[in-house]
Amino acid sequence: MGAPLSAWPWENLGAYKYMLYGPLVARVLYSWFYEDVQKDTWCLHILIISALRALTHQLWSSYSNMLFLIRNRRVIKQGVDFKQIDKEWDWDNFLILHAMISAMACYTFPSLTNLPFWNLKGCIFALVLHMVVSEPLYYWLHKRLHTEYLFTNYHYLHHSSMVPQPYTAGNATLLEHLMLSVVIGIPIMGACLVGSGSAVLIYGYLLIFDFLRSMGHSNVEFIPHGLFESLPFLKYLIYTPTYHTLHHTEMGTNFCLFMPLYDMLGDTLNDKSWELHKKISSVQNDRVPDFVFLAHVVDVLSSLHVPFVLRSFSSVPFSTRLFLLPLWPGAFLVMLIMWATSKTFLIYFYTLRGRLNQTWAVPRFGFQYFLPFAADGINYHIEQAILRADRLGVKVLSLAALNKNESLNGGGTLFVKKLPDLKVRVVHGNTLTAAVILNEIDKDAVKEVFLTGATSKLGRAIALYLCRYKIRVMMLTLSVERFQSIQKEAPQEYQQYLVHVTKYQAAQHCKTWIVGKWLSPREQTWAPPGTHFHQFVVPPIFSFRNDCTYGKLAAMRLPEDVKGLGSCEYSMARGVVHACHAGGVVHLLEGWTHHEVGAIDVEKIDLVWQSALKHGFRPV
Repeated sequence: MGAPLSAWPWENLGAYKYMLYGPLVARVLYSWFYEDVQKDTWCLHILIISALRALTHQLWSSYSNMLFLIRNRRVIKQGVDFKQIDKEWDWDNFLILHAMISAMACYTFPSLTNLPFWNLKGCIFALVLHMVVSEPLYYWLHKRLHTEYLFTNYHYLHHSSMVPQPYTAGNATLLEHLMLSVVIGIPIMGACLVGSGSAVLIYGYLLIFDFLRSMGHSNVEFIPHGLFESLPFLKYLIYTPTYHTLHHTEMGTNFCLFMPLYDMLGDTLNDKSWELHKKISSVQNDRVPDFVFLAHVVDVLSSLHVPFVLRSFSSVPFSTRLFLLPLWPGAFLVMLIMWATSKTFLIYFYTLRGRLNQTWAVPRFGFQYFLPFAADGINYHIEQAILRADRLGVKVLSLAALNKNESLNGGGTLFVKKLPDLKVRVVHGNTLTAAVILNEIDKDAVKEVFLTGATSKLGRAIALYLCRYKIRVMMLTLSVERFQSIQKEAPQEYQQYLVHVTKYQAAQHCKTWIVGKWLSPREQTWAPPGTHFHQFVVPPIFSFRNDCTYGKLAAMRLPEDVKGLGSCEYSMARGVVHACHAGGVVHLLEGWTHHEVGAIDVEKIDLVWQSALKHGFRPV
């Protein structure tokens, strides 16, 4: 059993904890519909303030995860991993607590429900109370929380987050937030008790308080050091993200709430505070990535599956959720803006054995890759990304999904031929993709397969590989010429195992389908019951048949020693990446110096597979 007041009473309710706002919502609705004059507006104000405070933390979270804007100003350079995200999942518990305390205060002191809109004297009085009472009180309480018993049983939870984030500000025990409620309440209640309270005071103080708390935990330094050089006294009146991050990394210093003045008076001001602030705010060059995975957006809704929109949502595999639908118009507008003006940008990163791996996104959506007039623009963005990676000193750049489409750029061949002096290795990763699919198939038990997308890069490699195991491959294509070209690549004794078919009906008795071209529900009906659909098509086909099984896109689990990974790659599980992503990382770890573009070398499929396993990648 934990220490008293270390756990939240509603911690086992999950998302149902938001039902605790129910009485306030019910009171507002009752007042609206059944009272001639809406009397209990205070309930509505509590709900609005709670929503605005949550929005403040969310906006700061979005900003601190916009790596394309702030990567050079991050104080702690490592990434936020899944463990920290899960730990901070219920960061907003304190908002429920404060809503309850506010409701009790309104019932206890009815005068709070009839405050004027504005009172300047009250705002000044609250500011003075904050500076001379709340600030030193918090400083004293915070130092007490760092004593052995209180830290071990209470404050450790807050400091267990390795990288401060806006949500870290709310991630604390019930006792700590009760203490913080007193710190917050003194200026507000003090002004109200002397008859100078106002709605602007309550809204303003709470939102500014949360703004500064979120800023201090943002891990992004945006306050220019020149401001402190011009007005030196300011550095004792307002803290910075760098200042508070030092408290998280060197816990015996920088205890203040917002005013370093009290650390100076208490002799707990970290000597590195201003020098580190100057260094971070001067926008030093960020570390050069070793590997880049060049992705693209799949569709409008999945564009919301990024850390700078909703961090918690991006930390789980993508699926369509109801709460995304109201965001669709905004996401569609962003898509249009990206189409017109955006450049390739950084989404997230992780480290693996000391190597920095980043995911960049081409600002194009899946459907745009099938617009003939958009091809040149897409290739331009890919080429610029490759050139940028080359200038930076990136070792390997891997092309995702449609960025290596054969009809678009020949699987990356276009760029390698056009830019012969590239130092960065361009990789399509399809060799490992083929290996993943092929190792899902029991080559001793399976005697025939049905292959769609049969003349694509992957289809060709899969067919040529399987025929060597004397597995009959029914290759679906309308082009006799392309089929015969692939068939001639197979050794003479295995050519008979490659069979040309033009209709889905040919596979009505085959229970192993390898899908490289999108299948409609009607086309899936030709598969017999018990069929398993292996896939390398983007987007994946619909799971239409209840009597069949559907494989996911080819993927591999990253090695266990990956660090700083906190985002899921599209619909993949945590720690799982598309095989073409993994293929690029293997290319880096092996130190291979060749480009992997164009046709897949069938002879290297087993080599790449063994290399992936050697480096700790595992099939899903």
